[in-house]
This record gives sequence, C-alpha cells and structure tokens, in this order.
Amino acid sequence: MSDTSPGNDLHDFVRSLPKAELHLHIEGTLEPEHMLALADRNGIKLRFADAQAARDAYQFEDLQSFLDLYYEGMQVLRTEQDFRDLTFAYLERARADNVVHAEIFFDPQAHVSRGIPFEMVIEGIVAGLDEGEQSLGISSGLILCFLRDMQVDSAARTLAAARPYLEHVVGVGLDSAEVGYPPSLFADVFLEADRLGLRRVAHAGEEGPPSYIVEALDLLGAERIDHGIKTMEDPALVARLAASRVPLTVCPLSNQRLMVTPDLSKHPLKEMLDAGLNATINSDDPAYFGGYVGANFVAAAEQMRLDRSDLVRAARNSLEAAFCHSEATLRALRTLDAMPAT
Repeated sequence: MSDTSPGNDLHDFVRSLPKAELHLHIEGTLEPEHMLALADRNGIKLRFADAQAARDAYQFEDLQSFLDLYYEGMQVLRTEQDFRDLTFAYLERARADNVVHAEIFFDPQAHVSRGIPFEMVIEGIVAGLDEGEQSLGISSGLILCFLRDMQVDSAARTLAAARPYLEHVVGVGLDSAEVGYPPSLFADVFLEADRLGLRRVAHAGEEGPPSYIVEALDLLGAERIDHGIKTMEDPALVARLAASRVPLTVCPLSNQRLMVTPDLSKHPLKEMLDAGLNATINSDDPAYFGGYVGANFVAAAEQMRLDRSDLVRAARNSLEAAFCHSEATLRALRTLDAMPAT
C-alpha cells in the first residue's frame, strides 16, 4: 500500500525521489489489520471488535496517550515470524514510496519486559530486513533504542544482551516519553555503546526543550538528532547545527498528530532547511500517524510550502545522513544529481 495516488503531479514527483528513511520505529508500522491478524494467529484477545474499531482508537492527545496505545498493540508480537512479517510489510510499503535505504529503530525493552526473548526479536527483524534487501532491493541498518522512561540500568542490561548480535546493529538510540527524561541520564550507556563501535542517535527537541538537543550532542555524542524541531527556538543551536551538518530526522505528520505542531503550516521544517540545517523527512510511527514517508513529503509540500528543490534537498540529506552506504544509496544520489533544480 502506498500513501500517494497515481495521476497527481506532486505525488508522482515525490515518488520519483529516491530516499532513505532514518526515523522509523518498526513497532509503529503495525497496521490495525495486521494487529488483528497476529492476535488471531497467536490466540490473543484484543478489546477491538474489528479493524475499524482499532483504527478509531488510534486517536491521541499527546505523546503519552499515543505511547499507551502503542504498547497495548505491541502485545500481539510474540514470535520470530511476527517480527519478520512486520518488518517485511513495512519494507513493501517503503518500496512503493521509492525508499532505497532504511535505518530502522526497535525497542527490545518493550518486548523483553513482557517475556519475549531478545534473540527472538532481533532475529525476526533481521530476517525481514534480509528478505527486503534480497527481494525489494532495499538496503538497511538496525538501531537499538533505549526507552528513556525506563530505568537506566535496564538500558545497560539491554546493551549487554545485544553484544552477541552487534554484527546486525549499526547504532543505538534513545526514544519514548521525552519530557522529564533528559539525555544526560543515559550518558554512561551511550559511552559504552561508543566503546563497542556503535553509532549514536537520540530523540530530542520534539516535546522537550532545545537544551535536550545540546545534551544529546555533548553528553551522548549523538551523530543524528531525531525530531529536533525545537532547534529553531535557540539561535546559537541553529548556528551550531548548520555549521556541523548534524542531521535532524523530522517527522511532520507525527508532529501534527501528537499536537506538537497541530497546524502544519506553522511547522518549522521550511525554516530549518532555509537556515541550512541538515533536515530530513521521515514517518516515525506511520500506522498510527496516518502516513508513510511519501505522505510526509506531500504534506510538507502542500502545507509547509516546500517547493520541489526543497524536497530534492530533503531526499539528498536523507541519503547522505545514512550510516550505511550501499550501491543503492550511491545510485540514488546520482539520480538526484541528474534531476532539474526546480
């Protein structure tokens, strides 16, 4: 299923842009129909009578109310095959939006805490990624995220559990409820991740203040900032990020649905690009927020006044900001080089 419709010039243009997706929670791609199918397969009773009832429940007022529903739906993921199927289903949708490379977040603590073995989670996701590369041509990387609203020692245990699987993991991240959980809490576990040779990213500046972005950079060594839209509230931080070209993985429809920027015409993405920030466009948790990456590009053009050169720049930024570069990403960059400037 694609987010864009044939016959529309903007939609066709967005689909023509090869792109990477760098901010995507694999658990957030669980569509209501898939949730119900997995519940049936695993003998789990849900409170939703049907897919429409589940979709109707996908209404939230803020990040916390979204997370409550998100973790409720996650209970249907029980087997390695479930994680493989979830991952491959996302990649099929991403391919329809001309995603050539995806660096995918997963939250092992949310699964281990409900009795699902770590190895089952990662082996299922890796199987889906491998199948996506073989059959769809999408290269990928896997980023292990720590849940910031759980104890720091849980993050440390999770990193220790990941050691036998580090060949499959490109980096670590920090996600979940932001306010009240500053990045500084996780400085030690990120230092250990660095010692293990892992890349580092962190959610910061979505609902939290610009100071969280500064902490993520200075204390976690973050090489990408996930969201980062509060950057524009701090001129010194804007100048710093413009000079350093640290990527920002922006998620417009997520920001709208979580009421961070309810009016997309006032979203700072255009301002971020115009300020020289290395901003990218991503979908975050697309099953819950109403759109995969193509729909986020379209929304940015229609509601934030991004022109075609802005969209090309965002696509290029995503490919250049990827931690893993394959022949697919290099070919995609050559394709963008050959596109008209306007």
